Amino acid sequence: MSNVVLRKVTIAYESDVVVSDLDLNIASGEWLALIGPNGAGKTTILRAISRLVAYEGTIEIGGVAVAGMGGRELARRVAMVMQEPHMPEGMSVSQYVLLGRSPHLTYFGKEGRADQRVVADILERLSLDRLAARPLDHLSGGERQRAAIARALAQQAPILLVDEPTSSLDVGRQQEVLELIDELRAEQGLTVIAAMHELTLAGQYADRLALLVGGELVAVGAPAEVLTESAIASHYHAHVHVLSMNGSGRAVVPVRSRPQPASAEEPS
Repeated sequence: MSNVVLRKVTIAYESDVVVSDLDLNIASGEWLALIGPNGAGKTTILRAISRLVAYEGTIEIGGVAVAGMGGRELARRVAMVMQEPHMPEGMSVSQYVLLGRSPHLTYFGKEGRADQRVVADILERLSLDRLAARPLDHLSGGERQRAAIARALAQQAPILLVDEPTSSLDVGRQQEVLELIDELRAEQGLTVIAAMHELTLAGQYADRLALLVGGELVAVGAPAEVLTESAIASHYHAHVHVLSMNGSGRAVVPVRSRPQPASAEEPS
């Protein structure tokens, strides 16, 4: 089971409460997007699930408390892609992605052919195979982001936590990465919890959205229920139109406060 349950989760840094009394249930195989303005606590929640920050309350995976899991057991269940992951200088892309296989090895184990095949497949699917031998410090920002995602996918954990999966990526790579995550979710029953800044992408790929403001959950539900013009105006202080994409989710389009002059408009 790869369902995730958070009950009364509160997270504070010293005296500053970042997440307050949070209750969330994420079903096995679901894609939940954490959305909200900057400072809402989205990344902090991901870090709590992966036990990178202390918290009060309960977080369970498949009915087992995260707090009671050993490090290797947790790594076999949860993979996380950080927005700015640490990448060892001089290590090649393939070596870095191979690190994702570590939770599956014995204490003195060495990667075998099966591990190499997993890595080769993911490198190909993320269009990183031609960069396999390139040092990490010679990659562009977008290439580094894809390498970080590839390492997490190589972990083959049933739960994938992603912090801003499309940062540093152009529109083509954004689509490529999100489609791959969605394909693997369908193939493997992957549970995806992603902190997403781009509301249109969240509305197109996630099954449900959890809207956080100031560390508190203010709405949770399908994109059509959460991505409303009034909610975005209230919580993001933005003037937008929300459009239905004919079965492909919701699109959030900012509206200019000052209309373009007639001479700049396209001819009808």
